[in-house]
Amino acid sequence: MNRSGHADLPLHYGQVPPWLAQRMSKLGGAIIEAILIDYGKSEVLKRMSNPMWFQALGCVLGMDWHSSGITTSVMGALKKAINPHSKELGIYICGGKGKYSRETPNELMKIADRTGLNGLELVRASKLSAKIDNTAIQDGFQLYLHSFIVSDEGEWAVVQQGMNDASGMARRYHWHSGQLKSFINEPHTFIYGHNQGMILNLVNKDAGITQNGILQISKEVPDKMMAEVRKIIMPRHHDVRKEDVNIKRLGAVLALAHERSVVNFEELLLLEGLGPRTLQSLTLVSEVIHGTPSRFEDPARFSFAHGGKDGHPFPVPIKVYDETIDFLKHTVEKSKIGITDKQAALKSLHKIAESMEKDFVPNDNFNELIVKERNESYKYGGRTVTGFAKPPKNITGRQLDLFNLN
Repeated sequence: MNRSGHADLPLHYGQVPPWLAQRMSKLGGAIIEAILIDYGKSEVLKRMSNPMWFQALGCVLGMDWHSSGITTSVMGALKKAINPHSKELGIYICGGKGKYSRETPNELMKIADRTGLNGLELVRASKLSAKIDNTAIQDGFQLYLHSFIVSDEGEWAVVQQGMNDASGMARRYHWHSGQLKSFINEPHTFIYGHNQGMILNLVNKDAGITQNGILQISKEVPDKMMAEVRKIIMPRHHDVRKEDVNIKRLGAVLALAHERSVVNFEELLLLEGLGPRTLQSLTLVSEVIHGTPSRFEDPARFSFAHGGKDGHPFPVPIKVYDETIDFLKHTVEKSKIGITDKQAALKSLHKIAESMEKDFVPNDNFNELIVKERNESYKYGGRTVTGFAKPPKNITGRQLDLFNLN
């Protein structure tokens, strides 16, 4: 995807607990810094405009793999992590949910004063992207979140989300200025989402006559003006199921994590101090940083890095999450001063997992894998919004002591 797209998600309410929100900000910030160091500011904005990559990022950060909360929580976490260091990083995040979305113009003008960018032009882009997705495309979703991400070079991306109370769904919209030719003629490369039936789309490539007619005939709305929606339909169910995951890819990640004897790359010796469970998480984080767009067609797979706060596919493993944050933060800091050994190791992980897929034969143990992760969750400080994970009832005191020693 080059410019933008849509993704439909079940509408969920509630807050992210502080113990997860703090970690999301730390890990999310470190991931963005790693992408900046290796690929630059433009790549960060390009990825933010990719709905499937964005979904994968949310899963890696431990959010419910398939819910509206991914958008609000990820953007909130990234704004908190990035903005205090915007001058150094060259990336700024404006807006947010509800009343914070209305602050976007003021924030953009302040950024323009600091950077010399054309603030009025940025404000216009912000308002137009929101107006188009909320008004020019009448698909039943009312915007309630608008985030505008801009670099100090003037390139920008928009992530915004609308809700449809009647259907219980939310729709996320993505924009990228990189290849935007016109706001009123196919500003979206294509549309992800569940086809809601007849919709009004006044930015369709064939809507020019209608646009002119509206200008001439005051406020007269055409009876029928619809676009054929190219869609990738995400399921309404909330649990992670076998059909939601590319088993071959996930299997390769797990094989890499739990059969480290297959890895003989010199760089990966640096990871020797990490356990296999953390290596599993780092492999998926590595893919979010270094993977190509085709790797994000099944974002549910990335929930196997750090689970989900709702317990799907398993509770968030706090100990593993913290080890991942520490490793990535140290990697970023060392790369800033020219020490790239850990950076090379992290980059190697996704390549090794990808190469292992060629010979990996999937089995039918997907459900057993989830049961195993849930049963072992307490060893890694597993936690959900309802509390900490507990050992299975069939675990003896002696076995529990051995697990705790590990």
